[in-house]
Amino acid sequence: MEAARLGVVFDSSVVIEAERQHRTVPQFLWQIRRKVGEMEAALCSITVAELAHGIYRANFAERRERRRAFLDDLKTALPVYPITAKTAELVGRLGANLMASGVAIPFADLLIGACAIERGYAVATLNLRHFEKIPGLELVSL
Repeated sequence: MEAARLGVVFDSSVVIEAERQHRTVPQFLWQIRRKVGEMEAALCSITVAELAHGIYRANFAERRERRRAFLDDLKTALPVYPITAKTAELVGRLGANLMASGVAIPFADLLIGACAIERGYAVATLNLRHFEKIPGLELVSL
């Protein structure tokens, strides 16, 4: 699908891939702009939680420090959107409708997708399998 006009929220998969390739945050953001054009880019607070989880699971100090620096730089460069009461209501509706049709996706992905939908944003992800199941969500595949 084409990117939403208002902006893009990053799923952790694209951030993790950039960090694994030893890109800097400016390099990562340049890559995204090349793909989606000039538009707002943001993080969902759930993406931050997923990335922080990876920091604390790192088995080497160097890896932990590299992940921490990348996340800190990313949070400095981009706004982080919270899960609001409105987002939570949207998650409840989307999740119930998906479950009623026999579709289950990870709750974190549902939260990130709802955060994007609430703002009229797309989700940039390498994980199309889960996010493409969320109705009304535009995706940017990287």
